[in-house]
Amino acid sequence: MTEQDNPFLPLAAPGIAGLTPYIPGKPVSELERELGIRDSIKLASNENPLGPGPKARAAIAELMGEIGRYPDGGGFELRRVIADYHGVAQSAVTIGNGSNDVLDLIARTFLSPQVETVYSEYAFAVYAISSQAVGATARIAKASDYGHDLDAMAALVTDRTRVVWIANPNNPTGTWLSAAALRSFIGAVPRTCLVVVDEAYTEYVSEPDFPDTTRWLDSFPNLIVTRTFAKAHGLAALRVGYGLSDPRVAELLNRVRQPFNVNTFAQAAAAAALGDREHVRASLELNRVGMQQYVDAFRRLGLDFIPSVGNFISVDLGRPAAALNQALLRRGVILRPLGNYGLPNHLRISIGLESENARCIAALEDVLAS
Repeated sequence: MTEQDNPFLPLAAPGIAGLTPYIPGKPVSELERELGIRDSIKLASNENPLGPGPKARAAIAELMGEIGRYPDGGGFELRRVIADYHGVAQSAVTIGNGSNDVLDLIARTFLSPQVETVYSEYAFAVYAISSQAVGATARIAKASDYGHDLDAMAALVTDRTRVVWIANPNNPTGTWLSAAALRSFIGAVPRTCLVVVDEAYTEYVSEPDFPDTTRWLDSFPNLIVTRTFAKAHGLAALRVGYGLSDPRVAELLNRVRQPFNVNTFAQAAAAAALGDREHVRASLELNRVGMQQYVDAFRRLGLDFIPSVGNFISVDLGRPAAALNQALLRRGVILRPLGNYGLPNHLRISIGLESENARCIAALEDVLAS
């Protein structure tokens, strides 16, 4: 439907008119229904191919008898587990229907048409969507080598800036910021401006200078750190994440948060998953091996790619990716085109099982040669 066909558009809030919805990875069921094919693989949404670990699965199974009851609206036990894990006060924790929900809470709580927000080119699309939905003025810093240019971002911060968004590692490029650079940036930002560090992929990073910004909360009361259970913990379908911040910031976020935004199974599974270190270890090792599969393949095929520290890698096909992506879909391989991020020649590929990675590489080689 075009904007001209929608008579309700004038009734919507001003920021909605030019808003483009978030485009998720195509589900396997949709692809197979559309093309009449079977045995597809989805490597489009940065999911953990192992799924949840045994502790999370057991926690879900134990609660099936509670499906007719509302969840704990305050998420007491999950917040307690998260607080203990990070060594923070329980009042510093905000739980969300995925970390995406927490990001949206931040925008709705602190942004408005009267203020500005700053984020990077090629950054996670939700920063733009949530900011625009509430009418805030976005100031977008040009990227440097596909990643955040902190100097360029700092130059855009004014006395009207209320939120700066930083993904570390960044999605969809997989780039990352060092501890020294990021700490220096946060320290220079006015305390009237909140800095959101989105650490959805932090578990996958093994770089020695990669920061755990949850340890900086006492030093920076204007810092908010968000994390998710959808990636390394394998709970994508349950939609559960959290934010850590100064308790006074969390108190404001919880004024906006819906009381039952995290369901009973998500709360229990997430609390169990946080203590399942063996499952996370296995997930990271699978990711390490799979990442090397793609790096080796891209080098063999002469394809440029963006070095990534996440559970995905973005490859430059050297030509518009849309047609090649359609050819891959017809072969039952679902990847993520990045045209909506301003990267029309790139596809983002989630790291899958070894057999899925091999199938993806073979299909990619086939369509490039055809």
